[in-house]
This record gives sequence, structure tokens and C-alpha cells, in this order.
Amino acid sequence: MNELKRLFGTDGIRGIANKFPMTPELSLKLGKALALTIKQNSKKIKIIIGKDTRLSGYIFEQSLAAGITSMGGDVHFVGPLPTPAISFITSSMRADAGIVISASHNPYQDNGIKIFDGSGFKLSDELELKIENLINSKQLDLSGVEPTDIGKAYRLDDAQGRYIVYLKNTFPKNLTLDGIKIVLDCSNGAAYRVAPSVFEELGANLIKVGVNPNGKNINQDCGALLPDLLKGEVLKHGADIGIALDGDADRVIFIDDNGNEVDGDKIIAIFAEEMINNNLLSGNTIVTTIMSNMALEKFVKDKGVNFIRTNVGDRYVVESMKNLNCNLGGEKSGHIIFLDYATTGDGTLAALQILKIMIGKNKSLSELAKIIDLYPQTLLNVKVKNKKPLTELSKLSTLINQKEKQLDGYGRINLRYSGTESILRVMVEGDNESLISNIAEEIADLATKELGI
Repeated sequence: MNELKRLFGTDGIRGIANKFPMTPELSLKLGKALALTIKQNSKKIKIIIGKDTRLSGYIFEQSLAAGITSMGGDVHFVGPLPTPAISFITSSMRADAGIVISASHNPYQDNGIKIFDGSGFKLSDELELKIENLINSKQLDLSGVEPTDIGKAYRLDDAQGRYIVYLKNTFPKNLTLDGIKIVLDCSNGAAYRVAPSVFEELGANLIKVGVNPNGKNINQDCGALLPDLLKGEVLKHGADIGIALDGDADRVIFIDDNGNEVDGDKIIAIFAEEMINNNLLSGNTIVTTIMSNMALEKFVKDKGVNFIRTNVGDRYVVESMKNLNCNLGGEKSGHIIFLDYATTGDGTLAALQILKIMIGKNKSLSELAKIIDLYPQTLLNVKVKNKKPLTELSKLSTLINQKEKQLDGYGRINLRYSGTESILRVMVEGDNESLISNIAEEIADLATKELGI
């Protein structure tokens, strides 16, 4: 693909609500362009629209629907539901596409739009570029249907129930969560109703936090990116496990029974061992991203399993998993993908699978988490004025080469621009914590001089 996308980032379109590109005018055009792109014949198209709990969700829900119906498509609103729920509903209803209105872990002032195809997978870069080109063309102004063919909008009232049943069916029918005390943090986000229902219906003793959204408190001092609240509640209640979802509930971070954080890398290691031992791992391969810890890579390879890294973003992990015909992948940030069950990351689903292993092995999460010792990792964020290609920054490239030689194979350096913010992320990993911290700061200082605000 030679052309560059400008609206779509690593996970859809994202920005400050009511400011370009997250405006009602742009989302109306997006609805029209999506409908025009997927309309292959005379068949009436059907598109699912869901959202998280942000106040601005109302803006984009209605403007997207206006664009779609003006092109003759029908819309089914499902209200606040996790991103993976929209994927599931889209596929199960044989819809042509599904739209999620969410900015995931970002503060409430932001919002975003990401799109699934009819199979429940996120759109390819090529299709996103095609939609983007339509938005920027005059073709939309010349398109539209006759008044007799305008589409309709419906409310799918039982969407929550469908998703809850689906999740419970991924948990063994001979097991329950009776006697297990769980603290669940829903981040005041999209899972605030469905996730508690799943765990309660399976019998858990559930303590809930982050389940009172008001449109402005999503991810506020809670959730997968800010687990301190959850740590305190786990220790206060003597819980067996803490489960923290992010705003759209496609990622999860755990707190063990001792109050320690268990991130996506350790979780993937636990799943990998379980699936390898039970001959459930497809393709003899596990897919993660460039951010995953070297300890996970060593653990996987030592078991004779291929370890593949992709660019950051669960969509790239899924794309690689599909190409390699494997069924386990994920990210350090807590996106865990089981292609046997779902087409995208699902925090609640991953939590059920961890609980299944805890019960089956009769082990606490703190015991399971001893499976690997993570290498120290330092991550620094540099605010940038523009995302100049790193290959054009000769001083920075020279410094990185020098520091990689200094690590001498016992560490690695990775720089990447955020797909959703004007930030350069500097990651240094290795077995010497003091050394990697100094290297990260030195690289970040130079990056600030060359790119910083």
C-alpha cells in the first residue's frame, strides 16, 4: 500500500470529541463512505453500532446512522457494550459491518470510531484507505438513494443478554465460580453491566468498582491502565483475584491475591503452557508485539514454539494469527486473543480462561504468575510536534546503535510513535535495571531535542 492513511490510526479514527477529525460532520461522511464501500449488490446492508459510556457517544451514534441510512443501509443500535461484543453481535447477526464508538483507555474528552467487517475482524489497512479516499472525494455528494429506499434504524434490546450467554459458554459447563472472591473494575466503561452479570451468574463472590458511569468518569483513576484502586480493594477484601478492564473492555490486567499486578506477558505465558500441555495450540506459534518482554520470548522458544512479533495493535496480532493459522496471541497491555472463541481481544473472556486454569490446577494467581520472571523494562513518553520518520533522525539512530552495542545482546531498544497521540514511546529492556533506565533517559533526552514540543 503506497498511500498513507491520515484519518485512520492503529485502531480506527480517534481524537478530541467535537474537534476534527472526531466531528459529527466527519462521522456522517464516514457512515456514508462505509455503506458505499460494503454495498456490493442490491441487497440491503445491515450495520451494528455500539459505544462505550462517553458523553460524546450520542453525537457519533446518530451522525453515523444518518450517513448509513442515507445510503439505504439499516442500522441496529446496541448501546453501551464492549468492543468484542460488537464484533460478536456483528458476526452472529450476519451483519455487513459493526461500528464501535470508543476511545478505549483515553479520557472521556476523547472518542474514536473503529469498524469490524461482517466476520467480526477489524478492517484491513487497504479497506480503511479506500473509505478514507471516499470521504475526501466528491463521490459522496453525488451518491445516495431515492427517498423510497432510505434505510431504517432499530434498537437491539437483547444484545447484552446475547453477549453474556456467549461469554458463559466459553467457560466449562462442569465448573462454577462458587467460593471465589473477585474484585472487578469495569473502568466506568462499556462493560459496566455485562461483565458483572457474567461473573455473578457463574457464582462468584463479586466486589464491583468502576460500575457507575456518568459520561465523564470513564477510565478516571480506575481500569486497566490505573490499577492502584483495584490493588487496594483486593487486599482490603482478601480477594482471590482482581480483574481490571479498560474503557471498551477489550483488554485486561490482573491483580493477584498478594496485590501484585500481572500483565499481559505473564498471562500469555500461563495460557501458552496450558495450551501446549493440552495439545490445544494451533500452528505451533504464538503472536505478540514488539513490546512484549524478552522473558516471554525465551519461555515460548524454550518450549519449541515459534514466537512472532508484530507492530503494536491487536489488529496486527490478529492479522498475523490468521495468516499463520494459530489461535493464541496478545499484547503486554492486556489484549489477549483466542481465535478459537473471538476475533479480537476480550478482557472478560481472558479473565474467564484464567479462572478456569486457577480452578483446574487448584492454584492461586500468584502461584501461576511465577511462570516467568520479566526482564526490567523502562518506557518513557516524549511529546512531539510531528511524527518525523525515525530513519531521518541521524543523531538518534547513531545513539541507538551505540546503546544496542552496550546492551551486548542482553537487552533491546524500541522506539515507536503512538497511533493515537502525539507521543514517541521509548522502550528499553534488559537484565540490568540501572543500565536500561540510563539508556532510556539518554535516548528520550535526545528525542526531545530533535522532536519535542
